[in-house]
Amino acid sequence: MKGSEQPKKRFIDYPRRGRNGWRRWLPSWRQQLGVTAIGAAGFAGLFAFVYAQVGIPDENAAARQEATVFYWADGSQMVTEGAVNRQNVTLDQVPDPVEHAVIAAENASFYSDSGVSLSGIARAAVNMAQGQDAQGGSTITQQYVKNTYLSQDQTLKRKVKEFFIALKLDNRKSKSEILQGYLNTSYFGRHSFGIQAAANAYYGIPAKDLDPSQGAALAALLKGAEQYDPALSEANHRRAVARWKWILDREVETGRMSREERARYTRFPEPRKPVTPTSQRGQTGYLVDAAKKYLKSRTGLTDRDLARGGYRIHTTFEKDKVTRLTKAVEDERRRSIDPKKRAADAHVEFGAASVRPKDGALVALYGGPDATQHFANNADTAGVPAGSAFKPFVMAAALRDTAPEKAVAAPADAPAAGTATVQAAVPPDLYDGLVTSAHPPFVAAGRRLGLEKVRDLAIEAGLHKTSLARLEPTFPLGTSTPSAIRLAGAYSLFGNDGSRTEPYSVTRVEHDGTPLPGLTPPAPRRVLTPGAAHGINWALRAYAGKTLPPETVAKLPRGIWAGGTGPQDRMRSAWFIGNDGTRGGGLTTAVTVFRAEPGAPRLLPMEGVGGDMRFGNGIPPRVWAAYATG
Repeated sequence: MKGSEQPKKRFIDYPRRGRNGWRRWLPSWRQQLGVTAIGAAGFAGLFAFVYAQVGIPDENAAARQEATVFYWADGSQMVTEGAVNRQNVTLDQVPDPVEHAVIAAENASFYSDSGVSLSGIARAAVNMAQGQDAQGGSTITQQYVKNTYLSQDQTLKRKVKEFFIALKLDNRKSKSEILQGYLNTSYFGRHSFGIQAAANAYYGIPAKDLDPSQGAALAALLKGAEQYDPALSEANHRRAVARWKWILDREVETGRMSREERARYTRFPEPRKPVTPTSQRGQTGYLVDAAKKYLKSRTGLTDRDLARGGYRIHTTFEKDKVTRLTKAVEDERRRSIDPKKRAADAHVEFGAASVRPKDGALVALYGGPDATQHFANNADTAGVPAGSAFKPFVMAAALRDTAPEKAVAAPADAPAAGTATVQAAVPPDLYDGLVTSAHPPFVAAGRRLGLEKVRDLAIEAGLHKTSLARLEPTFPLGTSTPSAIRLAGAYSLFGNDGSRTEPYSVTRVEHDGTPLPGLTPPAPRRVLTPGAAHGINWALRAYAGKTLPPETVAKLPRGIWAGGTGPQDRMRSAWFIGNDGTRGGGLTTAVTVFRAEPGAPRLLPMEGVGGDMRFGNGIPPRVWAAYATG
């Protein structure tokens, strides 16, 4: 009968039959379990779908970009150049205690977690719901993902992508690779990206030399350099010290430092004052300019290549000698040059270069008062006539052309040069003309030899052909305009047994850890016989004795030799090129003074410069003497 039929069974008994009131709406335990299972399956499916859809993108260009770093001859960092101050290092170049400090500060479970923090993304969601930034506690892997693959925007979408990319990355890369990437991409303040740049910015050392205390101080900066750089304010200093202590204590808690070692770090490692790491002030810009110019000439690199960054450029420049040469010039400028007192002192420029004769290394230069204000490099400019400083090349051409094999016994005061005891006979007229700056003997020698031979020897000695003047009767008197670097390098052959080495300023360059070819130091080249070189050296010693004050000669070893302009010169420059005669060949240093008004096509007259009616010829020797004896 119809009245006895059972009600049709529903697939889902909800609202529940046989229940009254609110009980009808209370799911059974089976229903609750089923909903939970369905929800979990749906979430898992969604998770799998998103996981599959989110790929690991290419690295940000900014994350790959590195600064180009220039180093002094002793290996210490001179300056960084580039939009991003970063120098990537491998993990084995970071001391273990520094790694431990970073992990203790940022992600103690780094080596055991899956690369993500669920609480972090949950906190981001809550913050977003409250209208705040989507910030939260991220793992080191997530921070590395943000630094390397994503933007720095604080949005929930970016946070979700960060989460899934971090999961994938944790499966594809080792923890060491992730930690290395994190240490190279994190921002530490002071324009420093990565631990290597930070170590230099805060402590003036490479990352490999950081001690555990300094490592903890740098790890504190990862929380926010604008709040934890101790040099910015007293409040920052208090925060930095407190976090430094916490990190060291945290290392003990996590088993990464013993209590005994922790007890040794009681004083906060104060960093040095902030400096601009890419500063080109003072002589730095001129040094960089000279190194780049040499590098481009030897390797084929272009300015565009160098602008991409990532190069490690090791130079020949010695910091103490650059400092000493700068002081010598600036002291003389203060002593002698006063534009307010003398009109002739307006627009006076100094330039200088110091070369090691035995191998051609350029150890110091002075390019001008400040590379950020005076852009022309006076040490490397080709526009200042050499005057009588060119005459030794005429003498060398005469010795080589007439009788290079002719030798006479060396006089008692002849320069020592290894075991050599003979020297070529120097024509008396040229000897006297060099010492007294007389012109007629050199004009006659040029006419007798042929100006082409003088020119060719000057080129062999190292002067650029483009800097040599037209072959006119006055050519032997120094109308050519070599740079200070070139003149110092060319003069080196007179004290180097007649061999000369091309001046060089870069010893090696690395890019992405790979050395660049083409930077083997230049090999010496024979230009004169040892006898001819000794003969010219003897004449140059006489010039030095006549030009330099006795007190300078007394301070330096026996064997000083020099050339330069003298009272008979009427050109618009003053020069002095000398070798200090020290063991091993000493240093050959060229100093020039000239007047150049910006925008003017020609140099200004030198008469009266420094109150010296001899065309300022007394100034370069004083600069040289101060540098050589400093």
